[in-house]
Amino acid sequence: MEKIKAAIAKVKSTKSESATSDASSKPVAEKTVVKANQDIGNIEYTNTSVVKLNPAHLERNRIVSHLSHNANAGAFDSLRTQILQKMEENNWQTIAVVSPSPNSGKSLVSINLAISIARQPQKTVLLADFDFRKPRVASYLGIHAKQSINDYLEGSAEIEDILVNPDIQRLVVMPTMHRIGDASEALSSSRITTLVEELKARYDSRVIIFDLPPLLNVDDAMILLPQVDCVLMVVGNGISTQTEIEDALHLVPQDRLLGTVFNKSEEEIRRYYY
Repeated sequence: MEKIKAAIAKVKSTKSESATSDASSKPVAEKTVVKANQDIGNIEYTNTSVVKLNPAHLERNRIVSHLSHNANAGAFDSLRTQILQKMEENNWQTIAVVSPSPNSGKSLVSINLAISIARQPQKTVLLADFDFRKPRVASYLGIHAKQSINDYLEGSAEIEDILVNPDIQRLVVMPTMHRIGDASEALSSSRITTLVEELKARYDSRVIIFDLPPLLNVDDAMILLPQVDCVLMVVGNGISTQTEIEDALHLVPQDRLLGTVFNKSEEEIRRYYY
C-alpha cells in the first residue's frame, strides 16, 4: 500500500497578486456553469464518455481515495487540503506531479489526489496523463478509452472527444492509451501548447493535474513545467538516492514547488504524519 510519509514542505515566501477569473467561461463537455466559491453539485456528463470503474481493480491498484473510511484515503484528503490552500493563496490552477526517477508512485499519487479533490463540493478536477513514454493512468483506473491523447496528437480527435468521466462526480480524465514515440517533440508541439491553454481557460473551479515523466531520465517534464503553475514532487522511499532527489529539486523553480511527498509501498498502514 502506498504510504504517504510526509507532505507539503514549506514554500519559499512569495506573494503574487490575486487574479480574477472569468466566471462566465463554460466547459466543453459538461453542461454546467460554475461560479467561484459555490457548491457545484452533480454534473450531467452528456458529451463526455462515462466509464464505470471496477472496485476490485481499483483496490488491486491501490486506488483508495474514493473510500471515505479508508486510512489511506484520509492521508490523501490531508494532502489535498494543504495543496488546495496553497493553490488558492497563489491563485494557482494547474499542478505537475513529477518524481526524480521511475517507480516512485507518482501516477498513483496523481490519481488518488485527483479523486480526493473531486470529492470537494466546490472543485472539479481534470487529470491528464502526460507521461507519454510510460502512460499509467488509464491502466490503473481500468479505463479503455476509444479515443485519447494519442488520437488528439494525430489530429483525429478534439479535446471533447478524449475526455472520460470515471463515474466519479466532478472528475474528468484525459488518458494516453499507449506509448508515444518522440515524446519530447510531442510535448513541445504547438498542438500540446494549444491543448494546455484550452484546458486552463475552461472555468475557475477546475484543478488540472498533469502526471509527468520523471525529471532526471528525459527532458519531457522540463518542457511542460513552464506552462504549469506549481509542482508536487513524489519521492519513492528507497527508490531515489539523495543526490537524485537534490538534482531533481534543482530543476524545479523553488517558488512554485508545493512540496515533496515521500511514498513507500508497504502492506500495512500504521500511521501518517505531516
